[in-house]
Amino acid sequence: MTRSPLLELTDISVAFAQKAGWFGDGRGTIYALAHVSLTLDAGETLALVGESGSGKTTLGHVIAGLRSPDAGAVMLRGRPIDKAARRDIQLIFQDPFSALDPRMTVAALVEEPLRIQQVGSSKERRAKVARLIDKVGLPQDALNRYPHEFSGGQRQRIAIARALAPDPILIVADEPLSALDASVQSGIVNLLRQFQRQRGLSYLFISHDLGVVNHLADRVAVLYLGRLVEIASTARLFKQPAHPYTAALLDAVPRIRRGGRRATANLNGEMPNPLAPPSGCAFHPRCPRAADICRKEIPVLAPVNGEATQLAACHFAGAA
Repeated sequence: MTRSPLLELTDISVAFAQKAGWFGDGRGTIYALAHVSLTLDAGETLALVGESGSGKTTLGHVIAGLRSPDAGAVMLRGRPIDKAARRDIQLIFQDPFSALDPRMTVAALVEEPLRIQQVGSSKERRAKVARLIDKVGLPQDALNRYPHEFSGGQRQRIAIARALAPDPILIVADEPLSALDASVQSGIVNLLRQFQRQRGLSYLFISHDLGVVNHLADRVAVLYLGRLVEIASTARLFKQPAHPYTAALLDAVPRIRRGGRRATANLNGEMPNPLAPPSGCAFHPRCPRAADICRKEIPVLAPVNGEATQLAACHFAGAA
């Protein structure tokens, strides 16, 4: 019997109207996401990677219910996400300082989602908040203090406690480490993994740090200009990327594995203007493998060399 995924996205598209022209007197459409389909299993960490403007955060917001897609469906446990289901999905934002109301104490911040959803009595909520603060590694006297009294890493621990309070099954973590010092990041990563083991949590982990992705994720999905160009297990993707964009992202990271950088691809130029995307494969102006077919036809996401655990949208996927 085939097990259904926890989360299933089918043909998700999101478009934004944008002023265009020298004087802003025209109108254009930016497709932040175009026909994105993927799944996430219970207890799995799926990393979402790509350059700025690739659509990572937009996809995270769609999954969390902060943005409705213009087309496509988002299913959680086989059902469309509604207000009742949104309790099951929580967010951890990039900047914990701006994500936490500076006028509220830590106790009030962590209790707020429980109070809004009318979970338990006031006494029960306070007891749960106290337990969570302890579990994220903060002292009990933190409860009556304010966000500005804490370091960046401590504020992110508060944000994690707040996200865990409603007992979600899925957490969307949007660049949760990028605002933190490198010395603090490992503690947050270990904390996320600890809660995943204890609670069976699933994570959608949005990041540009491929070193962290390699350490934390089970699978990796790569976005380019709003389209999914590759998805594979972390081990397979890092060992043998099938899409030239994925290979270029890996090459840009020094010593991503033993032996230093691979020297198989270079990421030249910048991402195209989303108001006027290239024809065919959007990556072809920057791709060393580009041929006439790449300029004419949009490649579909398909198994690489018959391997169902690795999909790539490239006319020459897996080519050396």
